[in-house]
Amino acid sequence: MIFILINAYACSPSMGSEPGMAWNWCTNLAKYCELYIITEGEFRDKIEAALPTLPQGKHMHFYYNPVSEEVRKMCWNQGDWRFYKHYKKWQWKTYEMAQEIIVKQHIDIIHQLNMIGFREPGYLWKIDKPLVWGPVDAKEKFPTAYLKGAGIKANLFIRLKNHITGLQLRYSRRVHKAVQKASVVISASSESQKSLKKYFHIDSPLLNETGCYPKTTIINSTKEKDDLNLLWVGKLDFRKQLSLALKTIAQLANPQIKLHIIGGNNNSYQKLAMELNISHQCIWHGVIPHHEVQGLMRKADVFFFTSIAEGTPHVVLEAIGNNLPVICFDVCGHGDSVNEQVGVKVPLSTPQQSINDFAEKITYLFNHRDVLKRMSENCKARQEELSWDNKAKQMISLYKKVLSQ
Repeated sequence: MIFILINAYACSPSMGSEPGMAWNWCTNLAKYCELYIITEGEFRDKIEAALPTLPQGKHMHFYYNPVSEEVRKMCWNQGDWRFYKHYKKWQWKTYEMAQEIIVKQHIDIIHQLNMIGFREPGYLWKIDKPLVWGPVDAKEKFPTAYLKGAGIKANLFIRLKNHITGLQLRYSRRVHKAVQKASVVISASSESQKSLKKYFHIDSPLLNETGCYPKTTIINSTKEKDDLNLLWVGKLDFRKQLSLALKTIAQLANPQIKLHIIGGNNNSYQKLAMELNISHQCIWHGVIPHHEVQGLMRKADVFFFTSIAEGTPHVVLEAIGNNLPVICFDVCGHGDSVNEQVGVKVPLSTPQQSINDFAEKITYLFNHRDVLKRMSENCKARQEELSWDNKAKQMISLYKKVLSQ
């Protein structure tokens, strides 16, 4: 058995985003490894309650490095850059804790797991042990061509962040030292692969940061139906580009194509639908429980995902898990997860060109229900490829390769 020391700032059962991602990695790796996991203490109660229920729980040993409630609020308030100062301090304390653990426990590999952003590599690279870092999100820039409608504050924030990202990729000493010391740096997306090659001159294996649990779902046959039901799920902010989806529906000018929208209240999008004269084709579900989202996925014909700035969105994997073909941009983790067997992708370009591209693809699917049915049938095999168990096995292979070097 391989003994792994994992640094996972955010880790919790029954959650999405970074905490759920780290928890799923740990619970699946623990089937094959002995894990010593340093995490922040916000979700300690959930972790301690879940461990006894897992057969592999005996192979998961948690160490807690808690921060204040104020810092926790900064962490989950995306865009609050004050957090990074506290996060850096947390990483140093984690480095000190790791040194103590290594004195008491046999450790083969150190794994810097999350947060997945490249900006803060921590300090575990200073320890004289093989280091695995990743999956790492090292995308270069937010595509500014899609910032129209984002507002002045968001525009300035994104452009400043793009500039800082470029500087950090080029000049951050700790990032460069961590990359140099790491036995392997894993990319969270194809874009990150390219970025790591460009700025650090390394070949980085691709392993998206999140996975799925395959399930048996009845395939929704659209062959005999007249309507085509598209489903859109997400926060109603500019990064998700709901306006592109609405304008695509307007351009299609086909009353048999319906768009179901799940997400928080934002009247500006409903107003846009009215201005585009497509209100009769839009069904606004608002924020609904997770099981209801799953139910709508099973009834829909196509998952229409217009986000342009993500890691690997779990909602796309859920769509595939419900045998729901996906149409999306060929970017980020969803660009890697959706292949031609289970969906169609369009390149980033300009907003109007994207509307044209999406409209063309949706028209094709509307007229070729046999293609949609085949994509639905292919989702089962894709679930297995994207499964957490498969990803854990890929990570174990990387561990073994590192130890053989």
